[in-house]
Amino acid sequence: MKLFDVYPLFPIEPVKAQGSWLWTSDGKKYLDLYGGHAVISIGHNHPHWVASLKDQLDKISFYSNSVKNSLQEKLAEKLGQVSGYPDYQLFLCNSGAEANENALKLASFVTGKKKVIAFKKSFHGRTSGAVASTDNPKIVAPFNAGHDIAFLPLNDEPALISTLNHEVAAVIIEGIQGVGGIQLPSDSFLRLLAAKCKEAGALLILDEVQSGYGRTGKFFAHQFSGIKPDLITLAKGMGNGFPVGGVLIAPGIEPWSGMLGTTFGGNYLACVASLAVLEVIEKENLMSHAQSIGDHLIHAIKKISAIQEVRGRGLMIGFDLPQLHTDLRHHLLFRHQIFTGEAKPNVVRLLPSLALLKEEAELFLHSLHLELHP
Repeated sequence: MKLFDVYPLFPIEPVKAQGSWLWTSDGKKYLDLYGGHAVISIGHNHPHWVASLKDQLDKISFYSNSVKNSLQEKLAEKLGQVSGYPDYQLFLCNSGAEANENALKLASFVTGKKKVIAFKKSFHGRTSGAVASTDNPKIVAPFNAGHDIAFLPLNDEPALISTLNHEVAAVIIEGIQGVGGIQLPSDSFLRLLAAKCKEAGALLILDEVQSGYGRTGKFFAHQFSGIKPDLITLAKGMGNGFPVGGVLIAPGIEPWSGMLGTTFGGNYLACVASLAVLEVIEKENLMSHAQSIGDHLIHAIKKISAIQEVRGRGLMIGFDLPQLHTDLRHHLLFRHQIFTGEAKPNVVRLLPSLALLKEEAELFLHSLHLELHP
């Protein structure tokens, strides 16, 4: 049997990882400034994370959600405390797409409506409702295309006001658009959005799958605006590589038996991995560290004349390149052994571990200067 060939692959095979570094099968060492799509939040193979998983494996690794699992309750309590949402409820699943799918389903259950507003350049996942809410027709199959979705330009207040009415079940928006090229909703736009959702009886879903978990310097990117959404979705950095996702649900939303469900969500290993991440974020002050290192990187990148625009908060950074330097990401990877991300048409994305060291950031900046000012 062959693999289903859907991934464009670099001819690189990591076989070992530690902190912000990867070692490959051919013996090379790479600086990881992408974290496997923003997944590595506390550093590859953090000792506390590894020890927590090993310890749990000696006890029990899985049973379904038909029995009590006090680790889920412990995780919910810790997540509420660290995130600043202690009064919200937690539904655990396995990925960002599942988190968004369940959030959209919840919004439809609560409101009794089905229309959704999403935004241009959005990415919310590849399951049915999540991909329908994603602004990329190429990955939306005919089976997914029947959802009632209106796409608006980000930060366009008149378009929002004219479209958000009592027929809308939910508005879904990323705390910062990742795949869309690190596009930030303004704080004033988020505040208007929250107010208009309340007026229209629609639920506000904040997709913090990529922008959450301390990456921006606050636990969630939307917290810079001061709003409190009805539903917040999370995944990626939540498990530092262990598959886990979740939905934070406002206290006024009442559950009923069977409303949502999952076989693997919130299993023992997922819970201990997620608890370890929160414990490390707290103990090592990684949110303030991410903001400090991110501010340093953004300030330094803005000084490079060849770069057209820099956007981001904390360690979620994107910068636009002129046509002359479209091969920069390739050169960083193969000349300098540095992993970065991209967004079309010509954006480099930085999504490193929140524990990225100052000297590692400087190594990247040095390589960037060599490529743009040889």
